[in-house]
Amino acid sequence: PGNQPQEIMRVLRALSKDFEQVVLFGYPPFLKDVIDIGAHAGYDWAAQRFGLVTAGEVFSEEWRTLVCERLGASDPDLAVASLYGTADGGVLANETPYSVRIRRALANRPDAARELFGEARLPTLCQFDPRHRYFEAVAGDLIFSGESGAPLCRYRILDRGGVIGFDAMQAFVAKHGLELQGKPGPVRPLPFVYVFGRSSFAVSFYGANVYPENISIGIEQPEIAGFVTGKFVLEVARDAELNPRLRVTIELAAASDERVAALAAVGGESELGARAARSIVIHLERVNSEFRAYVPRERKAVEVVLLGRGDPGYFPAGVKHRYTRESA
Repeated sequence: PGNQPQEIMRVLRALSKDFEQVVLFGYPPFLKDVIDIGAHAGYDWAAQRFGLVTAGEVFSEEWRTLVCERLGASDPDLAVASLYGTADGGVLANETPYSVRIRRALANRPDAARELFGEARLPTLCQFDPRHRYFEAVAGDLIFSGESGAPLCRYRILDRGGVIGFDAMQAFVAKHGLELQGKPGPVRPLPFVYVFGRSSFAVSFYGANVYPENISIGIEQPEIAGFVTGKFVLEVARDAELNPRLRVTIELAAASDERVAALAAVGGESELGARAARSIVIHLERVNSEFRAYVPRERKAVEVVLLGRGDPGYFPAGVKHRYTRESA
């Protein structure tokens, strides 16, 4: 049905009743849009078993929990799986229930996550079959080898990340006493690859690297998530004195939703904007040690701008969304 949410909902209404399970494949923000638009139109996602397969973007565990709640899925480690792949290399690795359970445990243990991954942000964590695609990490860059239309040998795709052996991961889980929530099931003894994505996606603020993944956690909290689509743009703006400030422009949910209208004055001060700004700072300080240590206390406040759905300047329809902009 393409990328038109209304057309997707038409197809679901016509066909989903004939199947035991429906799986939606897509880019994470787009899938959430479809779920939210369907719910707003009265579609009962919980009436049937739905699953999601995502690709193209790192998302937070708060995001996974949120979409599972809206789908009525009680098992996040089984309901949502992310693929890691490229157009030139195909599917390279994928989340498994085991890797999801580990990642969800690490989301509540930023100290352990930083020890394992070397950064404050949480990467996508997948398992891979080295007989199919072989990963290496060289100075923090991922390279892989594998057969494809044109055989690729130690191919560098500009993604930052690393590789962890299966035994090493099990030892780490045991060392830190990580409690893996979810239904126990078969675990394949395959190595892990973790992926941050392109290094250029962070913004630098007082020497601290601030990543979209850090911001996502703040706006995906229950008191905010129901009023926004999940899309935002992170940038460093400057005030009249040319002092830098962190600005987060957030896309509001459907304007026809009375709850949104009651809390959000588009483009101006609002209760929702203040609530989002507080939540972003709280979670930035929790998960990003650079922000916590480097940014002066008086500069930690975040400016939040709320814009209507589909704003052409920040959230144009029909193109892949970019979560960062160059400093002003």
